[in-house]
Amino acid sequence: MELFEFIIRMLVATAAGGALGLERESSNKSAGLRTNTLVAVGASIFVMISTRVVQPELGDPSRVVGQIVTGIGFLGAGVILHRGANVKGLTTAATIWCSAALGSLAGFGFYWEVAAATLLIIFVNTVFKKADYLFMKKRKEKEIEKKKENEE
Repeated sequence: MELFEFIIRMLVATAAGGALGLERESSNKSAGLRTNTLVAVGASIFVMISTRVVQPELGDPSRVVGQIVTGIGFLGAGVILHRGANVKGLTTAATIWCSAALGSLAGFGFYWEVAAATLLIIFVNTVFKKADYLFMKKRKEKEIEKKKENEE
């Protein structure tokens, strides 16, 4: 891999992670632009290291991706807060995990796949958030109705 290709892959990872991070920032979430960008860039660097260092007859460079997933799991666990029945940070943790996946794709040079996956993840985080809100609102309304019925 030439230096130019290395830089292109890192820039693609930066753009993808940055796009996810901007969406998180716009929602005022804890892991935003810098976190998602660094996760994507870091994953792409690890993937590129593995493809250059590991010789096919001695090992499988894709095994690094499994280690990235494990490492990001610990990072994601750090943003999840659990208080009683209330859990916060799951979507942010999942988005960090997706940033690592995008960085891995970029590190392997799958540019179109990075673009498609980035758009899909942003779509899920924005459109499904509105659907979640509607379902939660209806659920709370039903809970209030049940409380009123129980009080009567």
